[in-house]
Amino acid sequence: MEKRALISVSDKTGVVEFAKELVRKHGYSILSTGGTAKLLSQNGVPVTEVSDYTGFPEMMDGRVKTLHPKIHGGLLCLRGNPDHMRQAEEHGIGMIDMVVVNLYPFESTVAKPGCSIEDAIENIDIGGPSMLRSAAKNHASVTVVCDAKDYPRVLEGLRKGGEELAALRRSLALKVYQRTSAYDAAISNYLNEKFNSGALPETLNIGLKMAQKMRYGENPHQGAALYGDFFKYFRQLQGKELSYNNIVDINAAAELISEFDGKPTVAILKHTNPCGVASCETLLDAWKQAFATDTQAPFGGIIAVNKRLCGDLAEVVSKIFCEVIIAPDFSDEALEIFSKKKNLRLMVSTYSKAPKRVLKSVVGGVLVQEGDDIEELKENMKVVTKRAPTEEEWRAMLFGWKVVKHVKSNAIVYAGCERTLGVGAGQMSRVDSSRIAVWKAECAGLPLKGSVVASDAFFPFADGLVAAAKAGATAAIQPGGSVRDEEVIKAADENGMAMVFTSVRHFRH
Repeated sequence: MEKRALISVSDKTGVVEFAKELVRKHGYSILSTGGTAKLLSQNGVPVTEVSDYTGFPEMMDGRVKTLHPKIHGGLLCLRGNPDHMRQAEEHGIGMIDMVVVNLYPFESTVAKPGCSIEDAIENIDIGGPSMLRSAAKNHASVTVVCDAKDYPRVLEGLRKGGEELAALRRSLALKVYQRTSAYDAAISNYLNEKFNSGALPETLNIGLKMAQKMRYGENPHQGAALYGDFFKYFRQLQGKELSYNNIVDINAAAELISEFDGKPTVAILKHTNPCGVASCETLLDAWKQAFATDTQAPFGGIIAVNKRLCGDLAEVVSKIFCEVIIAPDFSDEALEIFSKKKNLRLMVSTYSKAPKRVLKSVVGGVLVQEGDDIEELKENMKVVTKRAPTEEEWRAMLFGWKVVKHVKSNAIVYAGCERTLGVGAGQMSRVDSSRIAVWKAECAGLPLKGSVVASDAFFPFADGLVAAAKAGATAAIQPGGSVRDEEVIKAADENGMAMVFTSVRHFRH
């Protein structure tokens, strides 16, 4: 029985060589369309145009060409079903044993700056997914190829035949449904942005391709993989392969350092929590102040900077053990210094703040929320105490407010002028977080007299604020909104503190 392969591809990488092998070594005849047919013919591959095969011309600018019974009948016909075979013969439908199709480049089209909705719509493939799905459904008889990278596997499978070819067909069919699902998700998500203003959709479609298989997850007994475009924003220059925990930490560090786009800033994190953050005239000075906040916790941590990392800072940082260093750029001298630490992961980051969604798995589903990227301006904040903050207190409060947003709740940050002094994270009680932050500052030898305190959520009782006053804080910044706000304000006034309400909460569970 004649073997037919239908080949119609947008990405023509390797297709000529592949088609030649199908014809010469495996006895296939080739059906094709448009540009693919022309390319194959020009390179000496015998081709029958689909329109000649179906007896129906391509029409409507090529929108209608493969949606025909002679195509889908040849793909879906069950070879072992006598009734199917009788109907195929009765209607002149020949069998098609292989489909080689990759889809119109919708994703890359909409990623181009200035892409119009008309261009996007024209790059929604209809016939391609239809053929792929028909062939994949009948994979017991049809080999379906949606990725040029699989050409060598297919040729090897055809050579071996038998169960190995059957297993390959099953694998390729699965890949087709994964690809068409991701393709439809990309279209759905794009149209949701255009037609629904990017609001949370009625149906959540997540079509992400595996970017990297991880050795394991948070712990060695947990499997893990990275999906999506993480490496669009981060490029690894050296060091060991990234782990699951590394990527979680890198994400947290990049989000934190993206808050600071002015003065040179250094952020040191451990287990996604800031250990110390500072902004100064130079990165080296910022490092000294950030590191001074907590000289123990950074061991095995993550360091992120918002300016080019040069040799002077590299010389100092290289003396401590850290897992990852993130910067927008590294000088040649810095790279030379870090090259002596082969396992140290260096990451170039192009990440900047942008609206995004945050997903969290729950039993039986997924929680989705918008990113915590609200713009907060000083003029929208409200002074609620008798005494207004000084300019220096304002600078410290606004700095601390940027940092506390990235600390696990309950979160307390004591800050001075553009530097952290003590961080308390993840406690069940806000007072306990405050105590830890004070203890951290004491251990570091950093006096809190004249500091400010930032709280990610309101003080539910006055005791947290009073504790801050006793520690030496002279001003506080918090969302407000407690039923005991008046009690807390009164305590601030009694302790001579200035206090600001932001009306914005930054819980981070």
